[in-house]
Amino acid sequence: MTVNPEKAPDKPVQLEIEFAHGVPLKVRNLCTKEEVDGALELFVYLNLVAGQHGVGRIDIVENRFVGMKSRGVYETPAGTVLHAAHLDLETMTMDREMRRIKQELGVKLTYQVYNGFWFAPEGVYTRQCIASSQDRVSGKVRVQLFKGSVTILGRESQYSLYNKELVSMDVQGDYDPPDAGGFIKINALRLKEFHRLQHK
Repeated sequence: MTVNPEKAPDKPVQLEIEFAHGVPLKVRNLCTKEEVDGALELFVYLNLVAGQHGVGRIDIVENRFVGMKSRGVYETPAGTVLHAAHLDLETMTMDREMRRIKQELGVKLTYQVYNGFWFAPEGVYTRQCIASSQDRVSGKVRVQLFKGSVTILGRESQYSLYNKELVSMDVQGDYDPPDAGGFIKINALRLKEFHRLQHK
């Protein structure tokens, strides 16, 4: 499914992936102008294109459900590209603390799926929680595939939490940079106390 990255094309390919509520809807090949939509069609297309560029092959040692180690070589070109693009869009559209919780739930879901607990009560509950976190994960992500790597080139979303004016050091907004001094001092109190006790 995947070619050796060393034998992949010498010219990268750029794609744009469109998401709605965390679900990929459409892929546009920005080089050939091809467009593919539909869950299965999109996945098959990404497997083909990303696989040609050596993306998505891993060699790992993992833990089986019964506790012993096993070695596996897996190929998932489409999954690798969609995962990278989705995480990038989440970073821009989800609140930091909400995303932290979603990441923890993602680890739990991985365990549940790997061990066959998709239909277990905890599996159903975890998926419902994750689904509710995706309400605003909508937009487009541009990626480049080249010799085994996936590079994010850009993203856009009507739900973007990035506010250039708010975080700019050149434009005065609601955020006043000197306020950071007090924030740093308060957060440093516990660190100072921790280190003071280390030297007793």
